[in-house]
Amino acid sequence: MKSDRKSLFRRSACKEIRHSWGWLPVHVSVVALVLFDFLFVCRLHLVTWNVGTASPPPDVTSLLQLNSLGPTMDMYVIGLQEVNSRITNFLSDLAFDDPWSIFFMTVLSPLGYIKLSSVRMQGLLLLIFVKHVHLPFIRDIHTHYIRTGLYGYWGNKGGVTARMSLYGHTICFMNCHLPAHMENTEQRLDDFEKILEMQFEGENIPSTLDHDVLFWFGDLNFRIADYGIHFVRESINNKRYNLLWEKDQLNMAKKKEAFLQEFIEGPLQFKPTYKFDLYSDVYDTSEKKRKPAWTDRILWRVKNLCQHAPKEGEFSEEQTISVTLNNYISHMSYGISDHKPVTGTFGLELKPLLSDPLVTLNPEGEWSSEHDVLISYSAVPEFPSSAWDWIGLFKVAFRHVNDYVTYAWVEDDEISSNKDSKQVYMSAAEIPDMGGEFFLCYYSNNLQSIVGISEPFQIQPNRSLIEKDLTQEENSWMQKPDNLESHNDF
Repeated sequence: MKSDRKSLFRRSACKEIRHSWGWLPVHVSVVALVLFDFLFVCRLHLVTWNVGTASPPPDVTSLLQLNSLGPTMDMYVIGLQEVNSRITNFLSDLAFDDPWSIFFMTVLSPLGYIKLSSVRMQGLLLLIFVKHVHLPFIRDIHTHYIRTGLYGYWGNKGGVTARMSLYGHTICFMNCHLPAHMENTEQRLDDFEKILEMQFEGENIPSTLDHDVLFWFGDLNFRIADYGIHFVRESINNKRYNLLWEKDQLNMAKKKEAFLQEFIEGPLQFKPTYKFDLYSDVYDTSEKKRKPAWTDRILWRVKNLCQHAPKEGEFSEEQTISVTLNNYISHMSYGISDHKPVTGTFGLELKPLLSDPLVTLNPEGEWSSEHDVLISYSAVPEFPSSAWDWIGLFKVAFRHVNDYVTYAWVEDDEISSNKDSKQVYMSAAEIPDMGGEFFLCYYSNNLQSIVGISEPFQIQPNRSLIEKDLTQEENSWMQKPDNLESHNDF
């Protein structure tokens, strides 16, 4: 596949927008896309890591590029393989979030990201985090998984998938763990074809390959064929990775298999990520001495990508989304497993097909727990409302959709309605006494997602409680003995 197919947009206007808006805070970028019928760049950071049943490391700053001087990410997609799936762990994880999900939520929620979606199948875990501001423009979220281990009966191998509509464009993420060992190339390809054929439940949801953009990643387990271990290691030591590319089984398969030829991958300009001694950057020194390989990969596919990009200054109305790879690297400093994590940072250049949220909502007046409070909201005419819709009050650093402080049912708690807006109330008893900064989010039962979010706002502390606490503290102080000198009479 020609390299110039990696981006559909080559006109100067696109470059100007990327330059002008890409370095501003994310909410400014959203304002830009609403005001101008141009492209904007959604910044995506994708992680794949076979964690070998280990617990999370102490720090993931470099893995998530949190110390980068560039613009912050709009979305994080994290695909893990071999998450601890012993029966006791797995059953507890079904009832509660698993340690890796909790870990990443703890890291990302203070930075303004919410866990949008997650799907788990034994050792396979896929997590998606997104900036709050994008929530009203992400819809139709669905997840699925498919087992391929033990002839489809066991989930130690297979794929977990999440899909969504992002500003009207369909995006699909597929985290896979394919069969191991040098000789199983055909089995890997067969399993991947089977994973591609899975169908999401629900009406009018496209098949996997019919999404506008499909990301395929994971421990794909493809090896380096033909060459012996000494040649492979010597090539790696001399950083002559290009000598190994032509014998990489995935690269070889892409030349022969039609269903792989539309998948694009960045250059493998990093050391093979398997197999290492734990807590080191030394390749396998055990008796097996596994040959190094690029088992951990990230690829993507843009639906109906044109053979030739538009010329400078030209633009096709049908070409409303493209994918640009900004970097594709491994992270050698992480040693909790025998695989090194791999990340890809992408720019999704897209022309928004929708720019208005389905629901707009705001808090009315000053909020505190001293009185009941009011919420006003309005919905677009085509919004499919439900009696089970609710509006949640969330702390600014909330982790996921169920991490609300309290909520109101939009029908049961409604107090007024007209053609332009409606009002619901929240009881004073449910409002946090200490106050702070909060969001209001409208959750749609039919769409199974947040479809509206307010600007952050302040809830004032309850003055009467503060005064009561101060009075109690003062009285407590007054009751203390004042002859403190007597304690020193010895």
